Amino acid sequence: MTRMPEGQIFSDPRNDTAVMAAWERFLDGGRPTDSLRTLIDGSWQRCQQQNVDPDKCSAPPPVEESTLFSLKQHNSELLEASAPIMACARDFLAETGTMMVLADTSCTILSTEGDDPTLGVAESIHLIPGVSWTERVCGTNAIGTALAVGEPVQIHSAEHYCAGIKRWTCSATVIRHPHDGEIIGVVDVSGLSESYSRQSLALVVTTASRIESKIAMREMERRYVLLDASLPRWSGAMAGLVLFDRRGYPVKMNEIAQAAMSALGAEVDLARPRRMLEMAIDEHGQLRQDSALPAWLQREWLEPVVDSRGQRLGTLLVVPLPRLGRAVSGEGARDLSHEPAHREANLPAGFATIVTRDPGLREAVRKADQLARSKVPVLLLGETGAGKEEFAQGLHKASPFRDGPYVALNCGGLTRELLASELFGYVDGAFTGARRGGLVGKIEAANGGTLFLDEIGEMPLDLQPHLLRVLEQSEIYRLGENVPRKVNFRLIAATHRDLRKEVADGRFRMDFYYRVAVTSVRIPPLRERCGDVRALAEHFVERFCKQHDLGPRRLDNELLVHLENYAWPGNVRELRNVIESMLLMSDQECVGLDALPPELMSGAEADTAGLPPSAGREARAVASVSSIAQGEAELIRRAIATTRGNLTRAARELDIAKSTLYQKVKLYGLEGEICRMRGS
Repeated sequence: MTRMPEGQIFSDPRNDTAVMAAWERFLDGGRPTDSLRTLIDGSWQRCQQQNVDPDKCSAPPPVEESTLFSLKQHNSELLEASAPIMACARDFLAETGTMMVLADTSCTILSTEGDDPTLGVAESIHLIPGVSWTERVCGTNAIGTALAVGEPVQIHSAEHYCAGIKRWTCSATVIRHPHDGEIIGVVDVSGLSESYSRQSLALVVTTASRIESKIAMREMERRYVLLDASLPRWSGAMAGLVLFDRRGYPVKMNEIAQAAMSALGAEVDLARPRRMLEMAIDEHGQLRQDSALPAWLQREWLEPVVDSRGQRLGTLLVVPLPRLGRAVSGEGARDLSHEPAHREANLPAGFATIVTRDPGLREAVRKADQLARSKVPVLLLGETGAGKEEFAQGLHKASPFRDGPYVALNCGGLTRELLASELFGYVDGAFTGARRGGLVGKIEAANGGTLFLDEIGEMPLDLQPHLLRVLEQSEIYRLGENVPRKVNFRLIAATHRDLRKEVADGRFRMDFYYRVAVTSVRIPPLRERCGDVRALAEHFVERFCKQHDLGPRRLDNELLVHLENYAWPGNVRELRNVIESMLLMSDQECVGLDALPPELMSGAEADTAGLPPSAGREARAVASVSSIAQGEAELIRRAIATTRGNLTRAARELDIAKSTLYQKVKLYGLEGEICRMRGS
């Protein structure tokens, strides 16, 4: 917002005569003089266009008591946050000839406090609860004009548009919700002209800021209560879960949900959360009826989250497993999820649960095992689902910190505020509603052990220096605390992003990058690991048959050939879920090609479909690459080919947003590939 010059912000009582003359000239069809502020000129123009009566002596009568009660109920959050501040107005505005007014977004006054004589005089112009003071109704006035321009305003005496209000001076500003800047009300200080003071504007700006701070604390409190109330649903979840707060903002999601939303053609980004009005709750605890659900969302997927008193706190979106196709199963599920039943010979003890026959992955394990003996941070590089957390656990088991705790946190799964509190914790009384005794953050919980930060590339830029300071000084401050706590832990971070590019683009701090990436291990994607698809498929069949008590099952060889020839953009996680889905959906002892999900059948690589596994591997070997960019371009090219130029399906195969795929296609000049595939 562009800041107005000081002369435009404040009224000047010395100009009253000139302003009055300008008003009379304006009503006669003339133009105002230079003595009129731009703010007032614009407001008068709006009043004239809306046919406001300049001779009006007061605002209209107040609404019925029942209507005012409903308005107060609708604005209960604003009233609760402002109540202690408005109560103070009784004392500090007494005998000042001024009063404080709180209004909603329709400029209807909800409450007033202040100097008793002034409150009495205000009744003569209906500056009382239940009356709307919009410009359309009352002409130029601080309440209505502040809402019209969305910034602090001061309106004095003759600057008012209606004759009956020109005895007054008033200052007002809008109150914005601290999370998204949405205007939720207006606060005003008014009095007769003799009470004019520049400080009145400073007072309303400070008051609005205090109310916004109260709302921010209460909102954080509500989110913690919401998270606690929804906690039982996250453990062992077999569906995509997205938790929305009472205003319709996503607060938390599990890793299945990202794939689920993408498959449905929708997106939820916790790093830049967008409000979904259809998920907002009204004052009666019901979903808003004025917003229709999007086409991809079914109402039966929505579950209310309530507290112990039955009061609705938010909404849980549950996308059922059968609709996820290749999505993962279970929040926080390990990327490889291997059990000791398939121990591979010659792998170090810490990594013995990994199922692999591939020399490339074995070399990555050997390097990780060597690094595990040191205490320096390790950065794990790999695509989504390639096995980064399995490697992190292996590094912990073989490290000097193996007797300490292993604590994991996904930096991309929480909003900025919740991520900060999850990392650093907070003390008792840090904010209204904070848990008694405070909260131990993940960093402190990992003291003496290992802290694994997955998707560290998603960490907000302003949080990175705080974690850097912890790594440099080995001490943390809980939120609301000014006494440091010593910590000693081993950091393992993981990302699927190119952090060097993120640094170059200004989305990741260079000093933080060099502190986190002291050493790194690249985990090859499944499509580069010869023989692992078949080995993992057999392992998952054995595992899920036992887990779901399915009896003996095996995969048909033709099905295994198709699995080996598929590109697996979701890597081991995707393979695991496909195997589980096929086993659950099939009742045959020998699971054949007919059990393959349709998207995999159509997405099997066209150039290798029907060929023996060796031919498929050779075709993939031809597409071997020497850089991340080249590899990304080749992966996108294959996705375009296998989906015959269908970018919606291609984006789903690649597990990225369709808008991101369009950008990549343009970046790598693949438009011709799309045209050729669609024309073939």
